[in-house]
Amino acid sequence: MDAVFNPSRRELGKRVFGAALGGAAYFASLGRGSATTHRNAPGIKIAVQSPATPTDDDLLFLKQLGAEYVSVGSPPELRTAEGFLQIKKRYESAGITVWNIGNMSVHNMPEVTLKLPGRDAKIEEYKSYLRNLGKAGIYYTTYAHMGNGIWSSGRADSRGAPAREFDMASPNRVGSWGDARFYEPLSHGRRYSEDEIWDNYTYFIKQVVPVAENEGIRIGIHPDDPPVPVLAGVPRCIFGNFAGYKRAFEIANSPNVGTCLCCGTWLEGGSLMGKDVVETLRYFGAQGKVWKIHFRNVSAPLPHFVETFMDNGYMDMDKITKALVEIKFDGIMILDHSPDMLGGRYAQTAYGVAYMKASLKRATEEARA
Repeated sequence: MDAVFNPSRRELGKRVFGAALGGAAYFASLGRGSATTHRNAPGIKIAVQSPATPTDDDLLFLKQLGAEYVSVGSPPELRTAEGFLQIKKRYESAGITVWNIGNMSVHNMPEVTLKLPGRDAKIEEYKSYLRNLGKAGIYYTTYAHMGNGIWSSGRADSRGAPAREFDMASPNRVGSWGDARFYEPLSHGRRYSEDEIWDNYTYFIKQVVPVAENEGIRIGIHPDDPPVPVLAGVPRCIFGNFAGYKRAFEIANSPNVGTCLCCGTWLEGGSLMGKDVVETLRYFGAQGKVWKIHFRNVSAPLPHFVETFMDNGYMDMDKITKALVEIKFDGIMILDHSPDMLGGRYAQTAYGVAYMKASLKRATEEARA
């Protein structure tokens, strides 16, 4: 059972916290009783995926990049408030802000999406995760609601680099999440209806919203990857298109539920999404519901795509950056699913950060002009 919420006590806490940060970031009431979100400092923040326990070389690399923000995952032994604080302090010692700390155990939960045994236990685990984030002063988390994972059909060449491929015509299509694998024709032994998927989402989100609001945490929901209408008997009807997102936000009815807009996934969907990625950014950006950007490109929309370098896909990524400047986006913009480069993750990250910085500089200068 959730702890009793004391509005007057929390309001005092907000003011103290806001003063401590010198007004750069503070809680802001958004008119839903106890609902709060954490207000970000203005400006687009380029971030880096980084380990939970960085080496000295990792921190030096971030310094050389000029990176000020990171997104990290958490190993099981650090999935507590104390563990999250440990992660934060290590990065703070190098002058770097931890923007979010992920927990793979409560991300893409088929128990929740498909109403499998253990659903309520998983929801309680997710609520505990939100409370631990709040205690550690982390005010954003990405959540994905896919019932049978991320699908691919193998690896393909992207300008000489191995990259993920998905081809609807391939017999090698497989979904995966962690150690789990999902196969056609039925990943979970039967076909699910869209109504079931919607009911299961509603059951979940109505329970976690009060906790997110109490803790002031934004939940940014990632699109289904790939956004095929049905995969192995499981509809991708909620986070596989614009209309699904719109309805999902209406059901949540909370300032604390928005999107981690993965540009690559949206580009995978093409016309299936209902609106293109720039239109979607402008629409949800006007509502203040765009909080994290996965900045990546693909070769073509479904039925067949390969993940590409940002300057080698079918989308002009500068159009996305311009839209982010236009909507006054103040969250993080981060590389995602990059092709494998010689030099490993340092080379991948350096290329991605340099590209995003250059694109953002152009878009900002054009907006000022």
